[in-house]
Amino acid sequence: MSNAFLAIDQGTSGTKAIVIDDERGVLSSVEISIRPSYGDDSAVEQDPIELLASVIDSGRQAVAEAGVAISAVGLANQGETVLAWDKSTGEPLSQLVVWQDGRSLQICNERLDANDAITKSSGLYLDPYFAAPKMTWLREQVTKSGVVTTSDAWLINRLTGEFVTDASTASRTLLLDLDSGCWNEAALKTFNLQDEEMPKVVPSAGHIGITSAFGAEIPLTGAIVDQQAALFAQDCRILGSAKCTYGTGAFLLANAGTVDIRSEGLPTSVAWKIGDETTFVMDGQLYTVASAVRMLVDLGVISSPDQIDIVAADAESSEGVHFVPALAGLGAPWREPDAKGLITGMTLGMTRAHLVHALLDGIAAQVVEVARAMETAIGVGIPSLLVDGGLTHSKLLMQKQADLLQAPVEVFASPHATALGAGALARIGYGPSTTSQVFPAGQPIIYEPKISSDQAADAMGKHRAAISMAVISK
Repeated sequence: MSNAFLAIDQGTSGTKAIVIDDERGVLSSVEISIRPSYGDDSAVEQDPIELLASVIDSGRQAVAEAGVAISAVGLANQGETVLAWDKSTGEPLSQLVVWQDGRSLQICNERLDANDAITKSSGLYLDPYFAAPKMTWLREQVTKSGVVTTSDAWLINRLTGEFVTDASTASRTLLLDLDSGCWNEAALKTFNLQDEEMPKVVPSAGHIGITSAFGAEIPLTGAIVDQQAALFAQDCRILGSAKCTYGTGAFLLANAGTVDIRSEGLPTSVAWKIGDETTFVMDGQLYTVASAVRMLVDLGVISSPDQIDIVAADAESSEGVHFVPALAGLGAPWREPDAKGLITGMTLGMTRAHLVHALLDGIAAQVVEVARAMETAIGVGIPSLLVDGGLTHSKLLMQKQADLLQAPVEVFASPHATALGAGALARIGYGPSTTSQVFPAGQPIIYEPKISSDQAADAMGKHRAAISMAVISK
């Protein structure tokens, strides 16, 4: 008899739950949308009660639709999103402060003299993107009560009663020492968090707790950051293998092996911990990708995200229009959190098609910049880029990506990459008799470059010029 696993992908734009069978693959899939609220002061928040309800409701519906007994649960989380909550009751004491939120920039600026020490310990760098500055901001601006943690610790507590976080999520806080795998007392003190009760750090696969939230009592045996889950699902388990997820943001991750390496421009963190072995990952991110497309929808440029290619078909290119989608700053390798989005090259002849082309060009070019920085840091080339996420439905974006990268782009065959990764880790954590292999997803769609290396180099040069303007105009 095969085992079935419930895998939950709790993301920024919604929560997806799937049930996966060892033999038959995905048996059911349920997705519940959640839209963050945005403020004029760089605030990005979510309602924790709505988020928890989406996890429980999607999971229950997926289990009901699958109609099979569930062996274990895996949970993928947003990584750097935080909240304050009452540990005795589980009740939230704040809104969720989402990873995109920039209100803790001043907290980072006040601690610049500690940046080298934090980077040496955590593999990361001072940036509002990571969890610790937002945790400090909550303590200074919202509440001194309860505990303040990443969202996964709260979700796991509400599901199982345990107070834990997995190694991959802990490594995204700035507070974990990568070498020891323990909380770093000096880093906690740097962020005035030395008196906080921190969750226990556990492996990404293993017995975490028991939940009855989805029906019968079942163990939670997998927990991981969403991007690392997608990396695992695509079997990126050798040095230099890389994937990019095009979601609310675009997240490029490359397997950095089992010995953590450091780069001046790119963060290193835990990909996953299985048993006593830790695998590391190097990553870079574009903070606004699908959210930039959503902005075009809100402005009336396109009617919906699935109209991207249709609208762009009215023009062959951007005709010299450049769009730098730094709408929530620039991440690695630029590390310019207060950079602003920028559109240049506009003329009276510009149409919405040119603008859509320009946005897709900007997304693809920034991904290439991150990829090149990773190749230099890891010391191996990226022969092909594995991709997943909602925007991979845009054939135009995928072709632009292959053209500028000058390498094949392979679109993951399943729309459930993150959930499949969480499910695979839950299967490993369920017991030694279960396989360590990923779930099969089918044959990828492959895009090959259609322009020359000279043409790609010329386009990248123009993009870099636009990026420099975005940084100057911040």
